[in-house]
Amino acid sequence: MGDPVPTVQFLGLTFNVANMISVLVACAIVFGVVFALSRHLALKPKGGQNVLEWLIEFTNGIVKGSIKGNEASHYGLFAFTAFLFIFVSNQMGLFIHVQYGSYTYLKSPTADPIITLTLALMTVALAHFSGIAKNGIKGYAKGFMKPFTLLLPINLFEQFTNFLTLGLRLFGNIFAGEMLLTLISGIATGNGWISYIYALPLELAWQGFSVFIGSVQAFVFVTLTSVYISQQISPEE
Repeated sequence: MGDPVPTVQFLGLTFNVANMISVLVACAIVFGVVFALSRHLALKPKGGQNVLEWLIEFTNGIVKGSIKGNEASHYGLFAFTAFLFIFVSNQMGLFIHVQYGSYTYLKSPTADPIITLTLALMTVALAHFSGIAKNGIKGYAKGFMKPFTLLLPINLFEQFTNFLTLGLRLFGNIFAGEMLLTLISGIATGNGWISYIYALPLELAWQGFSVFIGSVQAFVFVTLTSVYISQQISPEE
């Protein structure tokens, strides 16, 4: 599935080199953007500070839409970091694709299911940890038996499906977008210079649409994260 990637073996485990490089580059970009926007902070924000404050307010608004009361403030930083990382990761493959020989070394991290399912696992784990911290073990366990005990198996299975759908939805959208861009590029180079005439506008249009999809998917991921956390810390009566 997709381009072949280099791997290394360590202590009997196989590590995907492309994933490690791509994640590190995405983290470096996020750090660089936040660092640059947070220079020269002032009481009257302008320029980069305005952008940074808007991003913080935007992600805080997502959290407050699902998590009520003072609890929302505990998850603002996580939502901000997750949104920026996923947004950058979704867009990377549209503009940066490093291939050497037959191996791909740099691409969108979220075009790999291992990365997206890892993010989903982190989110679900945070939600359940928050539920235990807020309600205690007993209150947390009771949440799976509402509105009545017979729904316990269904409620448990729902947590597994939440994990799968959260990770695979993100992966499917980003992977499909990059695959289509690859196909369009193949059309552009497959029939000589004349194929660029119709392939270039098509690729530009799809890149613009992919930027939109990548942004929406970052928003959806953080929104669902907030919903899952809310379900655990404030179970329905």
